Amino acid sequence: MTFLLQFVFIMFATCGFCIIFKVPVKHIVPCVIIGSLGWLIYQLSMYYDASPVLSCFTASCAVGLFSDICARLFKDASTIFIIPGILCLVPGSGMYHTMAAMLNHDMAEAASRGTETLLMAGAIAAGLLIIGSLIQVVRSLVKKTVNRIS
Repeated sequence: MTFLLQFVFIMFATCGFCIIFKVPVKHIVPCVIIGSLGWLIYQLSMYYDASPVLSCFTASCAVGLFSDICARLFKDASTIFIIPGILCLVPGSGMYHTMAAMLNHDMAEAASRGTETLLMAGAIAAGLLIIGSLIQVVRSLVKKTVNRIS
């Protein structure tokens, strides 16, 4: 499947998540763009031979950054933009394959898939955490600098 077709499908999926989570109508378009760009970054990272864990980390960092930018532009909470944007990165198929391997008594495959799935979920959390922390540090430094100047 091409990147463009995946981009379109992810736009619809993110829009669906916006409807499910009752995102305000004025925020649906930015949420869709954030989710689509996050998935595109994930797929591009995978295309250039990055591991799925690193790709999830990179994409979640992008989603966190774009969500914070939109939160500042729209003067609203960043979680409104993060949650629909990050849901397409959640490794649900990895957990499915882990459980299927366990049911087939293939414990080596289950351990391999399960470990990768947990690392991907951790990478998503770490990406959001690091970007959020960096933004707070930058904001405090800018505030201190402005206070010293004035």
